Amino acid sequence: MAEVSLRSRAISVDRDRVFTALQRYGVYAAIVILLIVDTSLSSSFFSLDNLRVQLYQVVPVLVVALGMALVIGTEGVDLSVGAVIAMASALIPIYLGYGPWVAMLAALVAGAVSGLVAGFMVAVVKVQPIVATLSFLIGLRGLAVMVNGASAKPITDPTINDLGLGRLAGIPKMAWIAVVLVLLVAFLVRYTRFGRQLVAIGDNRRASQLAGLPVKRVLLIVYIISGVLAALAGILITGYGSEADPANYGLNYELSAITAVVVGGTPLNGGRIKVLGTVAGAAFIQLLTATLVQHNVANSYAQIVQAVIIVGAVYLARGRSRA
Repeated sequence: MAEVSLRSRAISVDRDRVFTALQRYGVYAAIVILLIVDTSLSSSFFSLDNLRVQLYQVVPVLVVALGMALVIGTEGVDLSVGAVIAMASALIPIYLGYGPWVAMLAALVAGAVSGLVAGFMVAVVKVQPIVATLSFLIGLRGLAVMVNGASAKPITDPTINDLGLGRLAGIPKMAWIAVVLVLLVAFLVRYTRFGRQLVAIGDNRRASQLAGLPVKRVLLIVYIISGVLAALAGILITGYGSEADPANYGLNYELSAITAVVVGGTPLNGGRIKVLGTVAGAAFIQLLTATLVQHNVANSYAQIVQAVIIVGAVYLARGRSRA
């Protein structure tokens, strides 16, 4: 009996190590594998033009995923990010007559207001995050289409287009914006009181309340940040496409953002945020999508693959906690 017990403990320890290794380093190993596959199938994969294309496509997802990581860190979820992208795009042509900076400010304010209302529903009204933000996913996109109209509107303003298409030192400007945001979010999570409070609330909200932490305020700020970052992604997408098209912009971005965050090692049950892992998760999703597209795989199958990846990442996280 003692020998059997020791053997079962050894198996449990080994399984825990496997789960830990996969959760911490699995996404990086997957990126390496995809890079090897892509370079073996296409010699031009590492060309400068192709790398720029990958950056143009991954940055908006990463920007949204950074906000989503903060929300998930509080044991919440923000399903409204795609609709916020649509609304931001819809507002730009309306306010563009006052200048590009006013138009972009209006888009960011709309994102902040959306996040504020969603955060109020979660923190004060005590509505489940998935329910609160799902209502915005449905209603806000419909409102964006009503505001903009059924057809896309061209955006020819050089300032907005430069944010989406411009380059600095040969690298897309939106990529530089993403780098700054990653550093800011990482600093916020690791070195500020707000970041420590956020993680504590995600780990145990009830205990945080009893300890006197400003739970409601932190949740409000987190959802506002998520809304603002989603609106910023909407601005970048509008500049890149040179048109406002809320009927199509932001579709399934909530899925891509959640996938990037979870695959990057941030658990859905909160209490921990992996900023660098979120970056790696977004890069992995983009590389996977690019690989499937290069092999003429339909986008619907790519979405199924993302769903499977989410399930696998959640299983690894739960398996590690149970082991």
